[in-house]
Amino acid sequence: MGRRKKIVQECERLMDEPENIRNIAIAAHVDHGKTTLSDNLLAGAGMISDDTAGEQLAMDTEEDEQERGITIDAANVSMTHEYEDTNHLINLIDTPGHVDFGGDVTRAMRAVDGALVVVDAVEGAMPQTETVLRQALREGVKPTLFINKVDRLISELQEGPEEMQQRLVSVINDVNELIRGMTQDMDDIEDWTVSVEDGTVGFGSALYKWGVSMPSMQRTGMDFAEIMELERSDSRQELHEKTPLSDVVLDMVCEHFPNPVNAQPRRIPRVWRGDAESELAEQMRLVDESGEVVLMVTDISMDPHAGEIASGRVFSGTLEKGQELYVSGTAGKNRVQSVGIYMGGEREEVDNVPAGNIAAVTGLRDAIAGSTVSSVEMTPFESIEHISEPVITKSVEAQTMDDLPKLIETLRQVSKEDPTIQITINEDTGEHLISGQGELHLEVITQRIEKNQGIPVNTGEPIVVYREAIQQASDQVEGISPNRHNRFYISVEPLSEELVDTIKMGEASMDMPEQERREALQESGMDKDDSQDVEHIHGSNILLDQTKGIQHLNETMELFIEGLEDALDNGPLANEPVQGTLIRLHDARLHEDTIHRGPAQVIPATRNAVHKSLIDGQIKMLEPMQDCRIDVPNDHMGAASGEIQGRRGRVDDMYQEGDLMVVEGIAPVDEMIGFASDIRSATEGRASWNTENAGFEVMSDSLQREKVMEIRERKGMKLELPPAIEYI
Repeated sequence: MGRRKKIVQECERLMDEPENIRNIAIAAHVDHGKTTLSDNLLAGAGMISDDTAGEQLAMDTEEDEQERGITIDAANVSMTHEYEDTNHLINLIDTPGHVDFGGDVTRAMRAVDGALVVVDAVEGAMPQTETVLRQALREGVKPTLFINKVDRLISELQEGPEEMQQRLVSVINDVNELIRGMTQDMDDIEDWTVSVEDGTVGFGSALYKWGVSMPSMQRTGMDFAEIMELERSDSRQELHEKTPLSDVVLDMVCEHFPNPVNAQPRRIPRVWRGDAESELAEQMRLVDESGEVVLMVTDISMDPHAGEIASGRVFSGTLEKGQELYVSGTAGKNRVQSVGIYMGGEREEVDNVPAGNIAAVTGLRDAIAGSTVSSVEMTPFESIEHISEPVITKSVEAQTMDDLPKLIETLRQVSKEDPTIQITINEDTGEHLISGQGELHLEVITQRIEKNQGIPVNTGEPIVVYREAIQQASDQVEGISPNRHNRFYISVEPLSEELVDTIKMGEASMDMPEQERREALQESGMDKDDSQDVEHIHGSNILLDQTKGIQHLNETMELFIEGLEDALDNGPLANEPVQGTLIRLHDARLHEDTIHRGPAQVIPATRNAVHKSLIDGQIKMLEPMQDCRIDVPNDHMGAASGEIQGRRGRVDDMYQEGDLMVVEGIAPVDEMIGFASDIRSATEGRASWNTENAGFEVMSDSLQREKVMEIRERKGMKLELPPAIEYI
């Protein structure tokens, strides 16, 4: 324990010197070797023994992570590294690569200033590599590149120096092309492309613990020829001793990643919309440890002893035990019970954590992933935008009624820890619905409920989440209240894809100052006059109030919006959410007397008008799609493409890569359920594949009616459709 105590003391000493702190995340496509690389770094810093590094998977702290061999939760660790005679404190987050857990990656990026992107030398840049890069750059986080599994090029593919160089250069070019494309519109970012000469690219093998970079070759005198010789003659231990991976990577981290003092002035305006002239903004820019406390919570986890632990980035001030802090969006204050830092899976309590560090705090009971916690009331940080939405749902029921309260409590906890999961409780059927990013995501969650909480549950078949959307503009439609004294006149039209994206990314919202919102909407192609009439945004739908001087409309507007939201959450076809609609309120006739225009009158009138106009706009069902990429040996290619085509999918591309064929295509999520076992048996287990959510597409006409009826029956709705929906 003596050694660990020493590391903790060293970390505490360094926490007060923001110039020598580096906050970094390791991010990559699934199975490119992030967690094995983290093990190497921990061993290099003396945190775990050198011999077991790479097999221990110290960062995969949950049993199910060890079993499945994948990272599910982002894990934090702090370590020290001496670079050019100065000791540095490195706070590292190992993030998951599997697409189902993309939410953890987005949240980790908010806490760090640099991202070490890991790419497999054999596979090259993959779809998820692109996603994690985009998440990093959107948060203003600087990338560097580590090309892993270089040993496979030497020993498996038997490549000579020439071929190898070409392959590595092409990987670097691919990554740089992605970085260029994503940063060309960003004014605050100079050239962030990576290069071997600058030392922002490293190569090596996490499994065999060796690595090289331009600076390390100059330091150790090892060149590629010598490395290949040692690798081929199986002298891997000698290779590891001569040019250890951890030194190469940690040196790169210390030299090329910004410290909080350099990074925060650039990052604060990207993630915070408050007053840039205020004293608070200045304290955050300066990483002022004597300023007001500002902590952005990026992760909530459960500790059986300490209860809920909130971890996140301290942007200003110093966190201490006993402080009373505000949590954005909740009333009253929370009292800090303890503060600490992470050492692998374990939390070490310390006296205080100053600005520029990543801290673990207990006692913030109101915080969720994404909360802003501070000593003064302040504008909260931008909400963390998740790139993908939930597309698949399962119902969960407790096997015995006695477990019900415990199950509800557990589900609440789950949605606190992972905001990419949505939980709805159906009062009528008593079912609890969990919606997530994919089959694996939900499987892991339900397994954890059974294991960690000991609640036996029954899960239903996976249900896919659909959307409804109009295909054309509607005429003006009248909605009448039950007492016939109130009338609303509205019409609807489809929003452009660009506008829908602007809303989804949070670039235009009702929380923004009006002027800013108008400009954002106009930039995305909305008419100038229309952008001034925006009354409300719900999901990806916009309401324009284009009425002129109507009495009592102001006090009725809240009820109108309530009815509108209800009508949009439960579309006319099958009660699925409506997306991408512009609703214009042209006119309204309201009763003089408040009593005659209460909720019981206005809400049905609104619903009625919205649904009629949506039907007039030829509303149709959309289904969620998934991009799919399968890598298989030549002789199984037909079977693999057959698996996509047999699922109402289409194959977009097939090409040779190395000794494998790659099949790329797209298919509906509904048909992809059970894909894993089918593709294994079709290709005798030789295929590796990857799916990624690809948004929603209009379902083919021949299936519309059948699907609508199937969903209505499942939800216990009336099976007769209104006559106006003849067109499906």
